[in-house]
Amino acid sequence: MLQTPKFALVTGAGSGIGRACALALIEAGYCVALVGRRLSSLQQTAAAASAPERAFAWAADVTQPEAVAALFERVRAEFGRLDLLFNNAGIGAPAVAIDELTFAQWQAVIDTNLSASFLCAQAAFKLMKSQTPRGGRIINNGSVSSHAPRPNSAPYTASKHAITGLTKALSLDGRAFDIACGQLDIGNALTEMAMPMTVGVPQANGTVAAEATMDVDHAASALLYMAGLPLSANVQFMTVMATKMPFIGRG
Repeated sequence: MLQTPKFALVTGAGSGIGRACALALIEAGYCVALVGRRLSSLQQTAAAASAPERAFAWAADVTQPEAVAALFERVRAEFGRLDLLFNNAGIGAPAVAIDELTFAQWQAVIDTNLSASFLCAQAAFKLMKSQTPRGGRIINNGSVSSHAPRPNSAPYTASKHAITGLTKALSLDGRAFDIACGQLDIGNALTEMAMPMTVGVPQANGTVAAEATMDVDHAASALLYMAGLPLSANVQFMTVMATKMPFIGRG
């Protein structure tokens, strides 16, 4: 448990990896802003927390600059500072051939996975460099798709490769202001979104096969380790994945 309260913001906190990580942070003593589009899902996360009084369900569409500005003004007003941003919100597109993909489907993924992460990181950076004590930590959810694609995943894969570039840029630019930035790449954590993995999904060789998964709490434990380091140390990139998933050697 933390000696003094720290303040975190988790996007996509209404389900899956975001929910698991937010609950783990609350258990560790953080006050956590649970952010997502659906207030009811965020409230369910808050209700499941070990200390609901440290869970704050704030609905916001983080793809919209005005909504992000209002969200971080609320953080400043109600928390007074921000120690950790976990950029986790993300969506995928239908797994169709690239020539069948609509621009709207592409744009939705880029808006949610990349532009929203930029907007939140930008606002967090501004707050962290000006608060006292100065500094903080930004962790981006990169996914193993930031390294290698699945079949028919151009929007998601492109967005996650771009997250790696954003992570590196934030890590470099944050040095002068005691802002650390790292990336957590998660593979086959068993959430509702990953349930199809247990039945069968397309493979790079053209077959369909079930894949190994891991408990989502392992992703949350990895995040806690990264978040718990002093700002003088940083995990630049960490991959946590189901041991037997077809990632290493994919294709």
